[in-house]
Amino acid sequence: MSQTKGSDPKQPIWRRYFLWGMPLAGIAGVFVAGIIFWGGFNTAMEATNTKDFCISCHEMEDFVYQEYKGTIHDVNRSGVGAVCSDCHVPKDWTHKMIRKVKASKELWGKLVGTINTEEKFEAKRLHLAMNEWERMKNSDSRECRNCHNFQSMMPEFQAPRARQQHLNAMETGQTCIDCHKGIAHSDLRDRADEEYLEALEAPNPKFIREVPQAYLDSLARIEAQEAEEDAARKAESEAAQARVLAAVEAARADERAKLEAKMAGTATEAPAGGDAGGASAGGTVGANVDWDAVASTDMTLFYPGQASFEWVQNGKTHGGARPLTKGGDACSTCHAKELEAIGDKIVAGGGGKNDELEPTPIPGKRGTIAATLKAAHDDENVYFRLQWMDAGHNPAPFVDGGKMDPDNQIKVGMMITGTGIEMGEQVGCWATCHADNTYMPFDPGAEAIAASGDIATQLQADKTITKYLAESRTDIELKGRGDKPLGGWDKVKDQAEIDQLLADGTFMDLMRVYADGTAENGYLLQNRTVNEGEMAAEANLGADGTWTVTFSRPLTGGEGDVALEAGKTYTVGFAIHDDFTAARFHHVTLNTSLALDNPEATINVVKQ
Repeated sequence: MSQTKGSDPKQPIWRRYFLWGMPLAGIAGVFVAGIIFWGGFNTAMEATNTKDFCISCHEMEDFVYQEYKGTIHDVNRSGVGAVCSDCHVPKDWTHKMIRKVKASKELWGKLVGTINTEEKFEAKRLHLAMNEWERMKNSDSRECRNCHNFQSMMPEFQAPRARQQHLNAMETGQTCIDCHKGIAHSDLRDRADEEYLEALEAPNPKFIREVPQAYLDSLARIEAQEAEEDAARKAESEAAQARVLAAVEAARADERAKLEAKMAGTATEAPAGGDAGGASAGGTVGANVDWDAVASTDMTLFYPGQASFEWVQNGKTHGGARPLTKGGDACSTCHAKELEAIGDKIVAGGGGKNDELEPTPIPGKRGTIAATLKAAHDDENVYFRLQWMDAGHNPAPFVDGGKMDPDNQIKVGMMITGTGIEMGEQVGCWATCHADNTYMPFDPGAEAIAASGDIATQLQADKTITKYLAESRTDIELKGRGDKPLGGWDKVKDQAEIDQLLADGTFMDLMRVYADGTAENGYLLQNRTVNEGEMAAEANLGADGTWTVTFSRPLTGGEGDVALEAGKTYTVGFAIHDDFTAARFHHVTLNTSLALDNPEATINVVKQ
């Protein structure tokens, strides 16, 4: 600091003191002005981050804001809400300034009326959404993570599918916007090009995170709790069934006693005690198996509606399409613990992003069937015994008389996945369920089938298209581009190629049992083929309302049979057509593992 001396006239105080050659008072003035400018700048900046500012133009208030109101990001049960800037403007100063500069382009759009009408906005909104998706993807969903953090997530408070997907996201490098589009505004994902979405939502190795120990601990706790609850429900169900059986047996004993008393003193012997409601679980098939010594496997079969092999692979209809087709996830990865919710929703006429999975619901039909399966083998054969409770009759309103298959109250199907089937281990029997099968949305109808000539002859198709494998077709339409029908029923390969696939083991082994105990052993390839393979079966409805279906076949089998060998694990699927239903109106399992004498498999086929 310097000071003037000598006889010079005394300077005003604001000119007497200098700092780095500048009057101190001037510096102070600049400092104050800077504070005022900075404060004003930031005040103005923050003003542009308020909801009131964002919706001050009618384009935002009339279109975007109306969609946002009432969403979980607007209000939630805890009274917390996010405003526009929380999701669309970075918090840190540098990125915030960059975002604000880029936003100046929006002012130009406002001036020239780029989206000043609803029609213009709708025409432009996918482009606007894609810009935001890409910004969030590039920043690893930075604005989402201001409030949501993997490190703070507790699987105990998440739905089973969510906890699995969040775990996958951390391990593979996915980010929030990959899955959570359209959570505060209309979901435009189904309007985006599939290739664009595939590139946008591809995992980024840079986003891979170490799974927090707290997350793993929480996951272990909830899985243990759910296992305990499942065991309690099973014990309760078994106890209830035991009480019913005991009551039935007591009633039978009482009737036998009355009959014996009535016929006492006569030469006629009382008839042997019959089963008024049908045979019990005992029977001739698998009579050599001690079923009481075989542990049962609980299975939940759910109602799938029109969810076809094409539907599950299309990201516009199935949110899990990419984890399935690109990530290698199985159906059970996401859905194993939510089958009741899925089945109940679809059977009631919902399911899918637009409730498109069941256009013709059957009132009163149940969404799931809880079944138990026991499996055993000897040196020659494999034996299965499937049991579940009957649920009475609910007429199908779209069929005269309400029964789609009046001759068969129930049917049971079992598929074993062969080799060389695309995603066969991931999807199980879904590999055979196509969008152009009977009662499916792209069912070609009898007229088109009849007009197909040689194709109908090769498929032995009269009025309907049965299940088939994609490997038997030259092409399968998955996306429906250009309004093309999904599936590929009429693109069947020539018979020589079909024969080679069969020889190579590329087929789905199929066994079916009907209500009267008759059975069919065959396979699925270009169509459903019954080849008279060796098989024995019986089906009984017990007095307590329990269906028992027992069937067996040789371990090795013949043509169209997947040979079952020790040391291998197979993917299988079960289907139950209950209540006189046919075609897709059944209940099915997800992909299920089966092996001989291997407790690691879901279905452990034990030797006796």
